[in-house]
Order: sequence, then C-alpha cells, then structure tokens
Amino acid sequence: MIDTSQLLDDVSFAKALLDKKSLSNADIVFALRNLLRMKYYPVAVKFFFSQSELDAFKKNTEYKVSAHPFTFCHYLAASRQRGDILLSPERGLGCSNAKYIFGWKGMDEGEVKSHLKYAKNAKQAEKIVTLKKRLPENLLAFATAPLHKSPYVPDVIHGMSDVLQAYHLGNDWSTAMDIFPFQMSMTMNSSACHGVTEVYLSRKPNITPMCSGSYTAGKTEQGEINWIWPGDQLEPTVRWMLERTVRDAGPSFPRTGETYPGFNMCKLCPFLVWTKPKE
Repeated sequence: MIDTSQLLDDVSFAKALLDKKSLSNADIVFALRNLLRMKYYPVAVKFFFSQSELDAFKKNTEYKVSAHPFTFCHYLAASRQRGDILLSPERGLGCSNAKYIFGWKGMDEGEVKSHLKYAKNAKQAEKIVTLKKRLPENLLAFATAPLHKSPYVPDVIHGMSDVLQAYHLGNDWSTAMDIFPFQMSMTMNSSACHGVTEVYLSRKPNITPMCSGSYTAGKTEQGEINWIWPGDQLEPTVRWMLERTVRDAGPSFPRTGETYPGFNMCKLCPFLVWTKPKE
C-alpha cells in the first residue's frame, strides 16, 4: 500500500530511500521527480560495440526501431517523453552531425559546411568540427530507454530540466564526488550527440545548453538544458541529495530547509514574512 503522506514529506521520503543499501533506477527517477520536480524521464543510453552484447539485447528485450532515419535527439525525446525502449544501427540515424560524432562517417565537406554559420570562415568551421570528441569507429548500434525501464546498465544518462534543477544536480555531484568546481563544456552544434559522447569518454558529467539542432529536433520548446551523467554517477549524486534533504529538512538551495524550489522570493526581503500568531 502506498503511503502518499510519506511521499509528500521530503524528509520522511528521503529517509525511507536511504534505508536501502543502494538506490534502484526507479528510486533515482522518482527521487528526481519528487524532490526536484523533474517532469521528464532520464534516458539511459547504451553504446553497443560487442556483437554478442547486441544479440543478447535483441533476444531478451522488447524494443522498437525507427520507421525512418531520425535524429539522435528524436530518440532521446521518444524515450524521455513516451517511455520507449529504442535501438538504432547506423541506418536508423538520419543526422549527419551525429553520424560523425558516433564514428559512422568521416570528416567531409558537408560536415564543414553545416558549421559555417557558427564560424568566421571555412578554416574555423573545420576547426570546430575536428576538435569534437568522437566514438571509436566500431560502434554497431545505440539504444535509448527511460532509466527506470532500462534493460541494460547505461553507459551514459541524459536528462533535460530547467536550469535551477540542473544547478542542484551539479552541486550534488560535486559534493558527492568531492570534485570542485563542476566544469561545463559546450560545442557549436551537437549538444546531445556530442554531449553523451564526451561524457562517455571523459567519465565526467556535463551540463550544457541546447544547440540549434536539438532545439528544433529534440522537443525542447520550454528552454530546457541538458544534464548528462556517467551511468554509474547518478546514484551517488541522488543519494547525497537525499542525505542533505534529511540534514537540512528540504532539498532547496535557494531557500535552505524548504521543499523545492522553496519560496524563491527576493533574498532577505523584509516584507514577505509570516510568523506564528502570538497568544
């Protein structure tokens, strides 16, 4: 039987999850939804470089494939917003920028031309492209799935939220891992495909804005930002969020001790004050 009163009590909810030895993927998703008010599923991303691993996924998993080639952003959006488990070989990916990042095509004139709008000239556009991180060139396929339904251990977890929610996650990762400051990086274009690739290779999380492609192709009409985590680093991040929620009586940073986001009025405002009545 679900005790909804406990779910709505931040401290009681956090204590209940902390009683577990480790948080499940569903625990992580619900904690983010409940304490940080995140409305999208985090997406578990898997890169298949092993044929036997790919064969096992196909045999044991109910998944969907694209009817036409789609962008990587489309795959993320379908898993994030509809909860689909998706698989794509090279032929299922329609974005040339993502194909370059995933090692499914080489550098060519078209790739440089697509970056001219960001650059002063062709030489600078080529520099933008060549400095991007790329996966090894033996990728067989990639999969996306909502984290709580993921049939695999994710290589990378891709999420979308507003800036304040991402700020909380970044702070909590730094404290949980004892790594300061939280460093962010942004590329010209390729924010989602390069974003997951960079995190996969560096083993460090990133918070980065949408690029023009992901803004138009990735269902990001509300000004969301990408947060991208190594697959095994979201659990300790969320665990620390739960621990400080118990310690501070709420998860909010703007208003310490309050539920998220707290009454985020002007700091030290002397006018908006409530007190207990005097007898």
